[in-house]
Amino acid sequence: MREEEKKNRPRYGTVNFEKRKHPRFDVDLPVEYVRTGLVANRGEALNASEGGLLVYFPEEMEVGQHLSLKLFFSSGSELTTIETLVQVVWTDIHLGQDRQDYRAGVKFADISPEDLEKLRNFLRSLSGEGS
Repeated sequence: MREEEKKNRPRYGTVNFEKRKHPRFDVDLPVEYVRTGLVANRGEALNASEGGLLVYFPEEMEVGQHLSLKLFFSSGSELTTIETLVQVVWTDIHLGQDRQDYRAGVKFADISPEDLEKLRNFLRSLSGEGS
């Protein structure tokens, strides 16, 4: 094959393009959530974006389920809390060392403009853009 033919030949292969609307950032943040009733439970967010979170829960969740969720993070020297309604969009199980953790992706179903701005500022700080 001539060199010119090699340059013009189509290339085949697989490419994994990120399909998410918002970039995700690795975090390790505590969350409190209410599934039903008034009992708050604790979980842990392992990544975050403007659209949602990856959360490890101590109990199994169902796709489509709504939860009231509080996300805690530090902003400068202050502890900041975001309160939101989230919807579970996918689930699976992850076995921890001595316990079972249930992993779920949640999207923000209802978040106030003020809390969304707090989240955006926090994510900007993680990306190095500052606030």
